[in-house]
Amino acid sequence: MAKAAASHILLKTEEECSNIKKQIEEGSDFAQMAKEHSRCPSGKQGGDLGEFSPGQMVKEFDEVVFSDEVGKVHGPVKTRFGYHLIFITSRT
Repeated sequence: MAKAAASHILLKTEEECSNIKKQIEEGSDFAQMAKEHSRCPSGKQGGDLGEFSPGQMVKEFDEVVFSDEVGKVHGPVKTRFGYHLIFITSRT
């Protein structure tokens, strides 16, 4: 069974998500940005969601984590919770 580990930052708007992504691409630390801006309780841990299998996260989230490039920040990804920036740390 496939497994992945990822961190994320949950934001209210697509614009806010794009702005934070730009700051990360310009050198801001993903974990620090999660602590400062994420609307998810995981933000306190720098957005770390740990390891999970397909189907444990919402469909839109799973599609990115189990198909896109590891080690990059992806998003904005819209789910029913808001807009996510997703950093895939590993996948097996």
